[in-house]
Amino acid sequence: MNTIAKRVTGFMTRNHQLQQERGIRVKVFSNDLDKALTILQKKMQSSGMERLIKGTQTHHIKNSEKKVLARKNLERRIKSIDFARKLQSILIKKVRGL
Repeated sequence: MNTIAKRVTGFMTRNHQLQQERGIRVKVFSNDLDKALTILQKKMQSSGMERLIKGTQTHHIKNSEKKVLARKNLERRIKSIDFARKLQSILIKKVRGL
């Protein structure tokens, strides 16, 4: 029983350490905090972190805002589907040797 408990706790601590290492890090050079904040904001936008934070907000969203968000999500989904189709056609051509 003790060996199982040790394995489980060992797995949990390793998993916890991995989660801590996944964070976004920004180095501040020559005490320039403004530049570091802009870099942090860009990293958060590119990683999707900002979208997750905004998605968990609990305040009331107007219907007009919901429509805008729905349209943006639809456009994002369509772009990703189109990109996947283009990539698939390129890969098929490479495999076939055309």
